[in-house]
Amino acid sequence: MIVGVPKEIKDNEYRVSMTPGGIHQLVVHGHTVLVEKSAGEGSLFSDRDFAEAGGAVVSSAEEVWSQADMIVKVKEPLPGEYKYLRSDLLLLTYLHLAADKTLTRAMLDSGVTGIAYETVELANGTLPLLTPMSEVAGRMSIQVGAHYLERHAGGRGKLLGGIPGVRPASVVIIGGGVVGTNAAQMALGMGARVSLMDINLDRLRTLSEILHGNFETIAANPYTVARAVRYADLLVGAVLVKGAKAPQLVTRTMVSEMKAGSVIIDVAVDQGGCVETTHPTSHSDPTYFVEGVLHYCVPNMPGAVPRTSTLGLSNATLPYVIKLADKGFKQAIAADKPLALGVNTYQGQITYQAVAEAFGLSYKPLTHL
Repeated sequence: MIVGVPKEIKDNEYRVSMTPGGIHQLVVHGHTVLVEKSAGEGSLFSDRDFAEAGGAVVSSAEEVWSQADMIVKVKEPLPGEYKYLRSDLLLLTYLHLAADKTLTRAMLDSGVTGIAYETVELANGTLPLLTPMSEVAGRMSIQVGAHYLERHAGGRGKLLGGIPGVRPASVVIIGGGVVGTNAAQMALGMGARVSLMDINLDRLRTLSEILHGNFETIAANPYTVARAVRYADLLVGAVLVKGAKAPQLVTRTMVSEMKAGSVIIDVAVDQGGCVETTHPTSHSDPTYFVEGVLHYCVPNMPGAVPRTSTLGLSNATLPYVIKLADKGFKQAIAADKPLALGVNTYQGQITYQAVAEAFGLSYKPLTHL
Protein backbone atom coordinates (compact mmCIF):
# COMPACT_ATOMS: atom_id res chain seq x y z
CA MET A 1 0.00 0.00 0.00
CA ILE A 2 1.09 3.61 -0.55
CA VAL A 3 0.70 5.55 2.69
CA GLY A 4 0.72 9.35 2.64
CA VAL A 5 1.80 11.72 5.42
CA PRO A 6 0.88 15.31 4.51
CA LYS A 7 1.95 18.39 6.42
CA GLU A 8 -0.73 19.66 8.81
CA ILE A 9 -2.13 23.05 7.81
CA LYS A 10 -4.35 23.94 10.77
CA ASP A 11 -3.31 27.14 12.54
CA ASN A 12 -0.09 26.54 14.50
CA GLU A 13 -0.49 22.76 14.24
CA TYR A 14 3.04 21.41 14.62
CA ARG A 15 2.28 17.71 15.03
CA VAL A 16 2.91 15.15 12.32
CA SER A 17 1.00 11.89 12.03
CA MET A 18 3.98 9.53 11.92
CA THR A 19 7.49 9.37 13.33
CA PRO A 20 10.53 8.08 11.44
CA GLY A 21 10.27 4.92 13.56
CA GLY A 22 6.70 4.35 12.39
CA ILE A 23 7.65 4.91 8.78
CA HIS A 24 10.50 2.44 9.13
CA GLN A 25 8.09 -0.23 10.36
CA LEU A 26 5.75 0.32 7.42
CA VAL A 27 8.64 0.09 4.97
CA VAL A 28 9.82 -3.15 6.62
CA HIS A 29 6.30 -4.48 6.02
CA GLY A 30 6.75 -3.74 2.31
CA HIS A 31 4.78 -0.50 2.02
CA THR A 32 5.69 2.83 0.45
CA VAL A 33 5.42 5.96 2.59
CA LEU A 34 5.20 9.41 1.00
CA VAL A 35 6.01 12.32 3.32
CA GLU A 36 5.38 15.92 2.36
CA LYS A 37 8.47 18.10 2.60
CA SER A 38 8.90 19.72 6.05
CA ALA A 39 5.91 17.80 7.48
CA GLY A 40 7.85 16.89 10.60
CA GLU A 41 9.76 20.10 11.26
CA GLY A 42 7.34 21.32 13.91
CA SER A 43 7.92 18.10 15.87
CA LEU A 44 11.70 18.33 15.31
CA PHE A 45 11.80 15.52 12.75
CA SER A 46 13.74 16.52 9.64
CA ASP A 47 13.18 15.41 6.06
CA ARG A 48 16.48 13.59 6.38
CA ASP A 49 15.14 11.66 9.39
CA PHE A 50 12.19 10.45 7.33
CA ALA A 51 14.34 9.64 4.31
CA GLU A 52 16.80 7.63 6.39
CA ALA A 53 13.83 5.67 7.81
CA GLY A 54 12.85 4.69 4.24
CA GLY A 55 10.22 7.33 3.52
CA ALA A 56 10.00 9.13 0.18
CA VAL A 57 9.99 12.89 0.76
CA VAL A 58 7.94 14.71 -1.88
CA SER A 59 7.60 18.42 -2.52
CA SER A 60 3.86 19.06 -2.35
CA ALA A 61 0.65 18.10 -0.58
CA GLU A 62 -0.93 17.30 -3.94
CA GLU A 63 1.68 14.61 -4.63
CA VAL A 64 1.02 12.97 -1.28
CA TRP A 65 -2.78 13.04 -1.51
CA SER A 66 -3.04 12.04 -5.18
CA GLN A 67 -0.65 9.08 -5.03
CA ALA A 68 -1.58 7.60 -1.64
CA ASP A 69 -4.01 4.76 -1.03
CA MET A 70 -4.24 5.77 2.63
CA ILE A 71 -3.67 9.20 4.14
CA VAL A 72 -2.65 9.31 7.80
CA LYS A 73 -3.17 12.73 9.41
CA VAL A 74 -3.49 14.34 12.81
CA LYS A 75 -6.32 16.83 12.32
CA GLU A 76 -9.42 16.86 10.13
CA PRO A 77 -9.15 18.02 6.50
CA LEU A 78 -9.60 21.77 6.14
CA PRO A 79 -11.54 23.32 3.22
CA GLY A 80 -8.36 23.71 1.19
CA GLU A 81 -7.89 19.93 1.39
CA TYR A 82 -11.43 18.90 0.44
CA LYS A 83 -10.40 18.79 -3.23
CA TYR A 84 -8.10 15.87 -2.42
CA LEU A 85 -10.84 13.63 -1.02
CA ARG A 86 -11.93 10.82 -3.32
CA SER A 87 -13.88 7.57 -3.24
CA ASP A 88 -10.87 5.24 -3.46
CA LEU A 89 -9.00 6.95 -0.60
CA LEU A 90 -8.78 5.77 2.99
CA LEU A 91 -8.41 8.64 5.47
CA LEU A 92 -7.26 7.99 9.02
CA THR A 93 -7.27 11.01 11.36
CA TYR A 94 -9.18 12.89 14.05
CA LEU A 95 -12.43 13.89 12.34
CA HIS A 96 -14.90 15.13 15.03
CA LEU A 97 -17.61 15.16 12.36
CA ALA A 98 -20.51 15.75 14.76
CA ALA A 99 -19.22 19.29 15.29
CA ASP A 100 -18.61 20.11 11.61
CA LYS A 101 -21.46 19.75 9.10
CA THR A 102 -19.43 21.26 6.25
CA LEU A 103 -16.68 18.67 6.60
CA THR A 104 -19.25 15.90 6.97
CA ARG A 105 -20.89 16.94 3.69
CA ALA A 106 -17.52 17.08 1.94
CA MET A 107 -16.71 13.57 3.16
CA LEU A 108 -20.05 12.23 1.94
CA ASP A 109 -19.91 13.98 -1.43
CA SER A 110 -16.41 12.64 -2.13
CA GLY A 111 -17.19 9.08 -1.04
CA VAL A 112 -13.95 8.92 0.96
CA THR A 113 -13.62 6.22 3.60
CA GLY A 114 -13.08 8.08 6.85
CA ILE A 115 -11.79 6.43 10.01
CA ALA A 116 -11.88 8.70 13.06
CA TYR A 117 -9.31 8.16 15.77
CA GLU A 118 -11.80 9.36 18.36
CA THR A 119 -14.37 6.60 17.74
CA VAL A 120 -12.06 3.56 17.66
CA GLU A 121 -13.38 1.86 20.78
CA LEU A 122 -12.20 -1.19 22.71
CA ALA A 123 -14.59 -3.70 24.29
CA ASN A 124 -14.15 -2.06 27.70
CA GLY A 125 -15.32 1.28 26.33
CA THR A 126 -11.92 2.98 26.23
CA LEU A 127 -10.79 5.00 23.20
CA PRO A 128 -7.16 4.01 22.58
CA LEU A 129 -6.43 6.57 19.86
CA LEU A 130 -8.06 9.48 21.66
CA THR A 131 -6.50 8.72 25.04
CA PRO A 132 -2.95 10.04 24.48
CA MET A 133 -4.15 13.42 23.20
CA SER A 134 -6.74 13.59 25.97
CA GLU A 135 -3.92 13.06 28.45
CA VAL A 136 -1.97 15.91 26.88
CA ALA A 137 -5.00 18.24 26.68
CA GLY A 138 -6.02 17.52 30.28
CA ARG A 139 -2.57 18.35 31.61
CA MET A 140 -2.22 21.36 29.35
CA SER A 141 -5.58 22.75 30.46
CA ILE A 142 -4.16 23.41 33.92
CA GLN A 143 -0.84 24.93 32.89
CA VAL A 144 -2.64 27.09 30.30
CA GLY A 145 -5.29 28.02 32.87
CA ALA A 146 -2.63 28.92 35.42
CA HIS A 147 -1.04 31.27 32.89
CA TYR A 148 -4.29 33.01 31.99
CA LEU A 149 -5.18 33.50 35.65
CA GLU A 150 -2.21 35.85 35.79
CA ARG A 151 -3.32 39.48 35.77
CA HIS A 152 -1.23 40.56 32.77
CA ALA A 153 -2.83 37.74 30.77
CA GLY A 154 -6.35 38.92 31.62
CA GLY A 155 -7.13 36.78 34.64
CA ARG A 156 -7.94 37.42 38.28
CA GLY A 157 -4.31 37.54 39.30
CA LYS A 158 -4.41 34.37 41.40
CA LEU A 159 -1.61 31.88 41.88
CA LEU A 160 -3.09 28.45 41.31
CA GLY A 161 -1.55 26.89 44.42
CA GLY A 162 -1.71 29.95 46.68
CA ILE A 163 0.89 30.30 49.44
CA PRO A 164 0.83 29.66 53.20
CA GLY A 165 -1.82 31.94 54.62
CA VAL A 166 -3.44 32.62 51.23
CA ARG A 167 -6.06 30.34 49.72
CA PRO A 168 -5.26 28.49 46.51
CA ALA A 169 -7.37 28.96 43.39
CA SER A 170 -10.53 26.89 42.98
CA VAL A 171 -10.44 24.58 39.95
CA VAL A 172 -13.72 23.02 38.82
CA ILE A 173 -13.51 20.18 36.31
CA ILE A 174 -16.65 18.94 34.56
CA GLY A 175 -16.09 15.38 33.38
CA GLY A 176 -14.17 12.56 35.01
CA GLY A 177 -12.77 10.84 31.93
CA VAL A 178 -9.19 10.92 30.68
CA VAL A 179 -9.09 14.69 30.23
CA GLY A 180 -10.69 15.40 33.59
CA THR A 181 -8.52 12.92 35.47
CA ASN A 182 -5.29 14.29 34.01
CA ALA A 183 -6.43 17.86 34.66
CA ALA A 184 -7.18 16.97 38.29
CA GLN A 185 -3.79 15.31 38.75
CA MET A 186 -1.99 18.36 37.39
CA ALA A 187 -4.07 20.87 39.38
CA LEU A 188 -3.59 18.93 42.61
CA GLY A 189 0.12 18.72 41.94
CA MET A 190 0.21 22.51 41.66
CA GLY A 191 -1.60 22.88 44.98
CA ALA A 192 -5.03 24.01 43.78
CA ARG A 193 -8.36 23.25 45.41
CA VAL A 194 -10.02 20.84 42.97
CA SER A 195 -13.67 19.89 42.51
CA LEU A 196 -14.42 17.26 39.88
CA MET A 197 -17.96 16.63 38.62
CA ASP A 198 -19.44 13.70 36.73
CA ILE A 199 -22.77 11.91 36.37
CA ASN A 200 -21.14 8.50 36.85
CA LEU A 201 -21.02 7.75 40.58
CA ASP A 202 -18.79 4.71 40.11
CA ARG A 203 -16.26 6.90 38.34
CA LEU A 204 -16.41 9.44 41.16
CA ARG A 205 -15.78 6.65 43.69
CA THR A 206 -12.75 5.50 41.75
CA LEU A 207 -11.32 9.00 41.52
CA SER A 208 -11.90 9.56 45.23
CA GLU A 209 -9.76 6.50 45.91
CA ILE A 210 -6.88 7.37 43.57
CA LEU A 211 -6.65 11.17 43.87
CA HIS A 212 -5.68 12.82 47.13
CA GLY A 213 -5.08 16.27 48.53
CA ASN A 214 -7.47 19.23 48.42
CA PHE A 215 -9.91 17.26 46.27
CA GLU A 216 -13.64 16.61 46.23
CA THR A 217 -16.03 14.88 43.86
CA ILE A 218 -19.53 16.17 43.10
CA ALA A 219 -22.40 14.37 41.39
CA ALA A 220 -23.26 16.52 38.40
CA ASN A 221 -26.73 17.88 37.71
CA PRO A 222 -27.86 21.35 36.57
CA TYR A 223 -28.13 22.64 40.14
CA THR A 224 -24.73 21.41 41.34
CA VAL A 225 -23.03 22.52 38.12
CA ALA A 226 -24.43 26.04 38.51
CA ARG A 227 -23.21 26.25 42.13
CA ALA A 228 -19.73 24.94 41.32
CA VAL A 229 -19.27 27.18 38.29
CA ARG A 230 -20.08 30.22 40.41
CA TYR A 231 -17.05 29.74 42.70
CA ALA A 232 -14.59 28.52 40.07
CA ASP A 233 -11.47 30.54 39.39
CA LEU A 234 -10.59 28.06 36.65
CA LEU A 235 -13.29 25.97 34.95
CA VAL A 236 -12.22 23.04 32.76
CA GLY A 237 -14.78 21.55 30.37
CA ALA A 238 -13.83 17.90 29.97
CA VAL A 239 -17.10 16.36 28.79
CA LEU A 240 -17.09 13.66 26.12
CA VAL A 241 -19.97 11.82 24.48
CA LYS A 242 -18.29 9.35 22.14
CA GLY A 243 -18.44 10.56 18.57
CA ALA A 244 -21.28 12.97 19.32
CA LYS A 245 -21.66 16.70 19.83
CA ALA A 246 -20.86 17.68 23.41
CA PRO A 247 -23.84 18.67 25.58
CA GLN A 248 -23.88 22.29 26.73
CA LEU A 249 -23.86 21.88 30.50
CA VAL A 250 -22.71 25.39 31.40
CA THR A 251 -25.13 28.11 30.29
CA ARG A 252 -24.40 31.73 29.56
CA THR A 253 -26.32 32.62 32.71
CA MET A 254 -23.93 30.48 34.75
CA VAL A 255 -20.96 32.16 33.07
CA SER A 256 -22.40 35.58 33.91
CA GLU A 257 -22.37 34.62 37.60
CA MET A 258 -18.67 33.76 37.60
CA LYS A 259 -16.17 36.18 39.10
CA ALA A 260 -14.62 38.71 36.72
CA GLY A 261 -11.28 37.46 35.43
CA SER A 262 -12.11 33.79 35.97
CA VAL A 263 -10.90 31.45 33.23
CA ILE A 264 -12.71 28.78 31.19
CA ILE A 265 -10.71 26.14 29.30
CA ASP A 266 -13.21 24.18 27.20
CA VAL A 267 -11.34 21.08 26.08
CA ALA A 268 -14.64 19.76 24.62
CA VAL A 269 -14.49 22.45 21.90
CA ASP A 270 -13.43 19.75 19.39
CA GLN A 271 -16.94 18.36 19.74
CA GLY A 272 -18.72 21.70 19.89
CA GLY A 273 -17.94 22.61 23.50
CA CYS A 274 -19.78 22.00 26.78
CA VAL A 275 -20.09 25.71 27.61
CA GLU A 276 -22.76 27.76 25.85
CA THR A 277 -20.38 30.67 25.32
CA THR A 278 -17.71 28.51 23.68
CA HIS A 279 -16.59 28.98 20.12
CA PRO A 280 -13.39 27.62 18.53
CA THR A 281 -10.28 29.79 18.68
CA SER A 282 -6.73 29.19 17.49
CA HIS A 283 -3.21 29.21 18.84
CA SER A 284 -2.70 32.52 17.03
CA ASP A 285 -5.71 34.13 18.73
CA PRO A 286 -6.59 31.78 21.61
CA THR A 287 -8.78 33.79 23.98
CA TYR A 288 -11.81 36.07 24.21
CA PHE A 289 -14.03 37.44 26.96
CA VAL A 290 -17.74 36.85 27.56
CA GLU A 291 -19.41 38.28 30.67
CA GLY A 292 -15.99 39.31 31.96
CA VAL A 293 -14.74 35.69 31.89
CA LEU A 294 -11.69 34.72 29.84
CA HIS A 295 -12.36 31.80 27.46
CA TYR A 296 -9.60 29.64 25.95
CA CYS A 297 -11.11 27.30 23.35
CA VAL A 298 -8.35 26.02 21.05
CA PRO A 299 -9.43 22.75 19.35
CA ASN A 300 -5.88 21.50 18.79
CA MET A 301 -4.35 22.20 22.18
CA PRO A 302 -1.82 19.32 21.95
CA GLY A 303 -0.38 20.96 18.83
CA ALA A 304 1.40 23.38 21.15
CA VAL A 305 3.58 20.56 22.51
CA PRO A 306 4.15 18.68 19.26
CA ARG A 307 7.18 16.64 20.23
CA THR A 308 5.36 14.97 23.11
CA SER A 309 2.06 14.79 21.23
CA THR A 310 3.47 13.32 18.01
CA LEU A 311 5.31 10.57 19.84
CA GLY A 312 2.29 9.77 22.01
CA LEU A 313 -0.15 9.73 19.09
CA SER A 314 2.08 7.65 16.83
CA ASN A 315 2.64 5.09 19.58
CA ALA A 316 -1.12 4.53 19.69
CA THR A 317 -2.02 4.74 16.00
CA LEU A 318 0.84 2.80 14.40
CA PRO A 319 -0.52 -0.72 15.08
CA TYR A 320 -3.79 0.23 13.38
CA VAL A 321 -2.01 1.86 10.44
CA ILE A 322 0.07 -1.27 9.92
CA LYS A 323 -3.01 -3.49 10.16
CA LEU A 324 -4.84 -1.43 7.51
CA ALA A 325 -1.81 -1.37 5.23
CA ASP A 326 -1.09 -5.09 5.59
CA LYS A 327 -4.64 -6.41 5.28
CA GLY A 328 -6.45 -3.70 3.37
CA PHE A 329 -9.55 -1.91 4.63
CA LYS A 330 -12.16 -4.66 4.40
CA GLN A 331 -10.09 -7.45 5.93
CA ALA A 332 -8.72 -5.16 8.64
CA ILE A 333 -12.12 -4.01 9.90
CA ALA A 334 -13.54 -7.52 9.62
CA ALA A 335 -10.80 -8.76 11.93
CA ASP A 336 -10.84 -5.81 14.34
CA LYS A 337 -14.17 -4.64 15.76
CA PRO A 338 -12.69 -1.62 17.59
CA LEU A 339 -11.23 -0.42 14.29
CA ALA A 340 -14.57 -0.97 12.54
CA LEU A 341 -16.19 1.33 15.11
CA GLY A 342 -13.81 4.03 13.92
CA VAL A 343 -15.37 4.11 10.44
CA ASN A 344 -17.51 7.26 10.21
CA THR A 345 -18.05 7.51 6.45
CA TYR A 346 -18.01 4.89 3.68
CA GLN A 347 -19.32 4.94 0.11
CA GLY A 348 -20.99 8.30 0.64
CA GLN A 349 -22.87 7.18 3.74
CA ILE A 350 -22.57 8.04 7.43
CA THR A 351 -21.69 4.87 9.30
CA TYR A 352 -21.49 6.30 12.82
CA GLN A 353 -24.90 6.88 14.35
CA ALA A 354 -24.04 9.83 16.59
CA VAL A 355 -22.75 11.80 13.59
CA ALA A 356 -25.95 11.16 11.62
CA GLU A 357 -28.09 12.18 14.60
CA ALA A 358 -26.13 15.43 15.05
CA PHE A 359 -27.34 16.65 11.65
CA GLY A 360 -30.56 14.72 11.14
CA LEU A 361 -28.99 12.71 8.30
CA SER A 362 -29.48 9.07 7.42
CA TYR A 363 -27.34 6.43 9.11
CA LYS A 364 -26.19 3.21 7.44
CA PRO A 365 -24.55 0.54 9.60
CA LEU A 366 -21.22 -0.44 8.09
CA THR A 367 -22.29 -4.09 7.97
CA HIS A 368 -25.14 -3.14 5.59
CA LEU A 369 -22.67 -1.61 3.16
